[in-house]
Amino acid sequence: MKIRIRDAAPDDLETIVGYNLALAHESEDKKLDTEILRAGVGALLADPAKGRYFMAEADGAVVGQTMITFEWSDWRNGEFWWIQSVYVERDARRQGVFRALYDHLMELAYRDPEVCGIRLYVEQENTRAQRTYQRCGMENTGYRVMEVDDSGAVRR
Repeated sequence: MKIRIRDAAPDDLETIVGYNLALAHESEDKKLDTEILRAGVGALLADPAKGRYFMAEADGAVVGQTMITFEWSDWRNGEFWWIQSVYVERDARRQGVFRALYDHLMELAYRDPEVCGIRLYVEQENTRAQRTYQRCGMENTGYRVMEVDDSGAVRR
């Protein structure tokens, strides 16, 4: 399978929404609010400061995606890129799609002197994904991600 990686375009909005709905369901058994998700994806596509989506194509069809967001590190005087919203079509899994997306991100990061590292979070039970990320050279940092979510504690 020959895989081409490109920046997402506004026309990719519905594909990204569909992939994110599938991702939440498959990885966390969550049902996302489609309208909130659509607005969130649209906001990111319209504002590159929020992040960037990348699409993987094979034979002219989109087969996967990922997104990066940005975190400034004062300790390193640089920017971490967080990999998020990784999804690969079922029929395209185990065929190098994520690896192509990851390698593309790494190439972009190496060319950007502001980038000091790449991070992602993964469900603790998702051992298959963890093995994939380890094969790419990523390692467990020992950190735990903690949050206050959109349950009303932040947005009022």
